[in-house]
Amino acid sequence: MKKILLAIAIAGAVAACATTTSPTGRTQNVGGISQQQLDQMGQQAFAEYKSKLPRSTNRAQTAYVACVVNSLTRELPSANQAGWEFALFNDDSPNAFALPGGKIGVNTGILKVAKTQDQLAAVIAHEIGHVISRHHDERLTRQIGAQTGLGLVGALLGSQYGSGAQQTTQQVGGALVQGVFLLPNSRTQESEADVVGQRLMAQAGFDPQQAVSLWENMISASSGNPPEWLSTHPDPRSRIAELRNRAGSLAGTYQQARSSGRKPTCG
Repeated sequence: MKKILLAIAIAGAVAACATTTSPTGRTQNVGGISQQQLDQMGQQAFAEYKSKLPRSTNRAQTAYVACVVNSLTRELPSANQAGWEFALFNDDSPNAFALPGGKIGVNTGILKVAKTQDQLAAVIAHEIGHVISRHHDERLTRQIGAQTGLGLVGALLGSQYGSGAQQTTQQVGGALVQGVFLLPNSRTQESEADVVGQRLMAQAGFDPQQAVSLWENMISASSGNPPEWLSTHPDPRSRIAELRNRAGSLAGTYQQARSSGRKPTCG
């Protein structure tokens, strides 16, 4: 994988960057590497995860996660719907991630925090939000010129949802997540993924109010103190307030989805 990543980095260094607009209207600099190369990196990283990390053998949990993933990805624009794959990893850390190329990883530990299907949808929709908002492209475009090789793995996996991000990146041979991209943009991307993900879950018929409950559970699971990995995320209490306000504005979207028959019953 190192040789592939290095080749991609070198190719990307000479690629023309472009300015585009994110789903929330934010200006982004992307295009340091092609979408094909970006998808290849996601697929390679996901293949390493599956080869090195233990997979859950719990069929009921796997079916449950599959139901949530499928319910969400069906609501994506047609260009983003095809080819999504997920894996449920047997790991107690409350973590989930999504990668370019349509790859989603979920740790069994997140199921202890995301206690309902709607809360799990909030987690997974947030991670999908990173992908469809081109955050990996944005981070890698910025990373090119500063680092190559293993540093790019950290940039690719930097949006992982949970405390296991750094540990897992090291397990698959990547670099430390911390310091891979500038902290302010990390917070911007996390906030944007909240916006995009909460809207997606409402469109799929999951209650957007449950995104608030999820984050309350995250804080509660950390004995009332924000976990260390949240240093690169928006302030949890401000985040909860924003999620709560947005849930109100998404009530119509949620009700319309339910009226149209989008009523997930995943578990």
